[in-house]
Amino acid sequence: MIGQETRDVERKVIAILKVLKDSTEPVGARLIAYRLRDCGIHLGERAVRYHLQLMDERGLTHLTGRRQGRLVTQSGLNELGCALVSDRVGSAMTNIEMLIYQTSFELGKRKGKIPINVSFFPTDKFSQALELMRSVFSTDICISELVAVAGEGEQLGEIMVPKGKVGFATLSNITIGAVLFKAGIPLDFKFAGILQFRNHDCLRFVELIEYTGSSLNPYEVFVASKMTAVSGIYREGNGKILATFCELPALALPKVEAVIKELETMGINGVAKLGGISEPLCETPVGVGKFGMVLTDGLNLVAATAEAGIEVENHAGSSVIDFAKLGVLRDF
Repeated sequence: MIGQETRDVERKVIAILKVLKDSTEPVGARLIAYRLRDCGIHLGERAVRYHLQLMDERGLTHLTGRRQGRLVTQSGLNELGCALVSDRVGSAMTNIEMLIYQTSFELGKRKGKIPINVSFFPTDKFSQALELMRSVFSTDICISELVAVAGEGEQLGEIMVPKGKVGFATLSNITIGAVLFKAGIPLDFKFAGILQFRNHDCLRFVELIEYTGSSLNPYEVFVASKMTAVSGIYREGNGKILATFCELPALALPKVEAVIKELETMGINGVAKLGGISEPLCETPVGVGKFGMVLTDGLNLVAATAEAGIEVENHAGSSVIDFAKLGVLRDF
């Protein structure tokens, strides 16, 4: 039986591996300690260095130079994929809460940090992907036309673009949750799912994954499994998209509608549908004294490229970016 002290050490190892995995460059103990604090793990630089030495011995990390820092090895990636699954259950919800906390976007001033998804395309396929995504946006099934592009070695939020890739950032629907939360409106991100459209209108959820029970980001799973049919919507009005189902308190409905209208004035249109009080929405039940809300996501743009066979690596709801760094899709 694994003792509590051993489990605590393993959690710290896994947390350090996560930091290294998210970086394409060597990372030193000081920066690792700083990033661990964002995850609620308080390890000093000296303690991090001690753990790194042990991880080097286990072959999980590799020292690239005396002062350059560490990179994660393939063994480290394998360990990260397998270790402490029970601890990762609900991590999708934890990530949402962290991004809401990190959001500093102010509606009135139109500035601050805002949550994004980050996708990586092969450099030679990016023009083709862009052309397809412009077509998809015309169907209004994405949260916004606001995007950001970065070349290899550049950053989108805290994520660096790897060699041979172009980074593409889209708005995450966590943006709407963060804006509502900061306006004093509590909301519960219940499920991520595949939402069926018929005649250009929301019909029903055909797949649902509960955020609190998931150790993976559901959107990444759906796109990688090619479970969407985004292209069908912009061609004929029928298809399947990525969407999130939320619940909110009934008394907040007027204020929610006001915030939605304000978001729409700045090109953020992620609310696909609002439900009635205590009434099912898109064939999904709602709690007593609550109403449902269905949110689309910027990753629907990217899902269409995956459907077309274009290679893409997605990191859904992975970081925040300064609003001023976003541009309009048609201008790229």
